[in-house]
Amino acid sequence: MRIINIAMSILLTVALVSCADFMEEDPKGKLSSEDFFSQRDDLAASLNALYSVVTTSQRANNYVGTNFLSGDDISTHPASNKQSLREHDQYSVTDNNAWMVSMWEQRFKVIKAANFIINNASKTPDVSEKELNEALAQAHFWRAFSYFYLVTTWGAVPVMLDETIDYNAPLSTVEEVYELILSDMAIAEAGCPIKYDSAPYFQNGVNVAVSQGAVKAALSYIYMCMAGWPLNLGEEYYALAASKAEEVIDMIENGSYYYRLLDNYSDVYSMAYSKSNPELLLGLYYHRDRSSHSMPLTDFLLEMKQGGWGDTNGEIKFWKEFPEGPRKDATYFPKIMLADGELYDWWYDTEPSSREVVAPLFIKTAESATRGAEFDYADPSPAQSAGEKTLQVIRLSEVYCWYAEAVGRSGVVTQRAVDMLNRVRNRADGQASDIYTTAMTPEELAEAAYNEHGWEIAGYYWCGFASRSRDMFRMYRFKEHFEYRKLNPEIEVAPGIFRKEAVSVTGEWDDSKMYCPYPYEDKSLNPNL
Repeated sequence: MRIINIAMSILLTVALVSCADFMEEDPKGKLSSEDFFSQRDDLAASLNALYSVVTTSQRANNYVGTNFLSGDDISTHPASNKQSLREHDQYSVTDNNAWMVSMWEQRFKVIKAANFIINNASKTPDVSEKELNEALAQAHFWRAFSYFYLVTTWGAVPVMLDETIDYNAPLSTVEEVYELILSDMAIAEAGCPIKYDSAPYFQNGVNVAVSQGAVKAALSYIYMCMAGWPLNLGEEYYALAASKAEEVIDMIENGSYYYRLLDNYSDVYSMAYSKSNPELLLGLYYHRDRSSHSMPLTDFLLEMKQGGWGDTNGEIKFWKEFPEGPRKDATYFPKIMLADGELYDWWYDTEPSSREVVAPLFIKTAESATRGAEFDYADPSPAQSAGEKTLQVIRLSEVYCWYAEAVGRSGVVTQRAVDMLNRVRNRADGQASDIYTTAMTPEELAEAAYNEHGWEIAGYYWCGFASRSRDMFRMYRFKEHFEYRKLNPEIEVAPGIFRKEAVSVTGEWDDSKMYCPYPYEDKSLNPNL
């Protein structure tokens, strides 16, 4: 009971902070760090509180971030209450975007919770060096995770390393933020174990907390982002990314790591493996009674029989170019059920048009109202709105794709890189197609891996680590998609049937569109923003 009470007190301390949490200090309700880490139980309590803040920061899509709509896989509604989403889809984000402030706020709440541990945990009595190092390692990981999100969304940001708040904090450059990220990740890699000894960090045969493998995988992708825009560090950092991903692969193949690909892509986002997915190097775990998230209904259209919020839908060009096979079948709704209870192809419409949004829909986030059951798109029952599916941060198939892409972009083609990419594609095809070979050029290998990663994680943005939009950001491909969306050509989606995007894009490109603006309220408090 003491651990629970202390954890809730720490959580309350963090949660009471407003969107300007790092701009203003308010002593009311605060608990001094001197009151904590005076007993052995306090270390576990502080870590429990950190994970509670982390899971809260990912539980709603306005918390996770709407910048995922900059990617070419996903779009939104042209009207309704979706302005905050549309601004990202249109590359025209304003500083008073109602949802963007939550994106910013939640990252700093995680940072504050992590700093609480980093700066004070060493005072805990009667804990082993191993326990202390594991706790510190996890805190450093989540701080790095949050700054990685910030630097790839806003660029230069204030860096907070203390529990004290400096409302005149200067901006740290992109290079400086990455230096902190790499420093934190080095501590996390050294301290996080291969496998945790017991619950709550190891449950149902999988690591529930950050493991060594998760850190190595995250580092691989971070190096890829540093290799790309805006730092453009190039081949050297692609080689670092390949090396770090290969460490994960080596540890799996020598039996040190338990991770493996699931045999069928349809299992990847299933309820059956939600709590025991061996493909997940890192996930965030939820329980509907205590810590649910709002993921399930975001991808349902407003007009669907099962209910829905209409926040997101697939982009048509991406759907059209997505290779046919089991992966595509498990990514999109096979049919949609409209208000009349009948099933239709997603492109169904009347003449003249009667539907506001005619687009493919992602099914990965759907949950049945029957607890634990798989969602049935043909069932007219209201769908579950309080989700308990595990949010997937990093999957093994992504590591395989990152490895192959990094090898290619470092200027070579290897048999192992080709083999890893074929593992991903063979599962997607449902057969040993082995379409990739060493006859490919390095550029062809890199682009094939980039595309495979996009198809693997299509429409899935809930943990914000390596979404399609972040892939496009690092490769400086927003501009190309911006120009395509301005044209918005009709696409033949079935014989003789043409459809185009509902959301219009206008204006002229400039590189400020690569980033979000700083939230207006925070700019008014900190002149350095």
